[in-house]
Amino acid sequence: MELYYLIAIIDRDRTARMTQLYQAAGARTILTKLGRGTATSEQLSVYGLDETPKAVVGAVAGADGARQIFRAARRKLLIDIPGNGILMTVPIKSVAGGRTLAYLTENTSAGGTPSMEFSHELIIVVLNEGYSDYVMDLARAAGAAGGTVLHAKGTGVRQDERFFGVRLADAKDMIYIVARAEEKAAIMRAINDGAGPGTKPGAICFSLPVSAIAGLREKED
Repeated sequence: MELYYLIAIIDRDRTARMTQLYQAAGARTILTKLGRGTATSEQLSVYGLDETPKAVVGAVAGADGARQIFRAARRKLLIDIPGNGILMTVPIKSVAGGRTLAYLTENTSAGGTPSMEFSHELIIVVLNEGYSDYVMDLARAAGAAGGTVLHAKGTGVRQDERFFGVRLADAKDMIYIVARAEEKAAIMRAINDGAGPGTKPGAICFSLPVSAIAGLREKED
């Protein structure tokens, strides 16, 4: 089964166009979340990221659909040019049952296995609301170029607070940071050491493998 979760981080005024690319490729379960960029003014000219409102558009697609979306995003949204967003794929390991698989693939073949070559990873940080700038400062000091902040509400239980000092039932921030695989450990360690469980930010940090990415060309150069 070769399925991927696609994640596009773009300016909000490009959300409809990205959604259309997903739909044209037959991607299913398209979800849009709102956030904001975190890049500093010094990074703006290099990475094309700024404080403008962002959208995170996710969807599930097979290998052919993912390739079609990447081609269309490069051609129609110029996603590879800095400032036009980031598009990435996270391989899906399993789904819950045949009906779910049929829905996600529209009953077409999903043979093969996802690519397991990961040059980048998506770091996801869940933290108490109001500390995202502080956490991003820690991440930048460890090599992160920038991130996208989303707002969420936790649904944790009392034991979470007692054992970890993290109140998951309160309003939360989430930060998405795309990093090279070799840079990931230092960034996560810096966040955990300076803002991890037991601190006021109470940050919980983990990463997902990214099997394909577009939008970081200038950084790679």
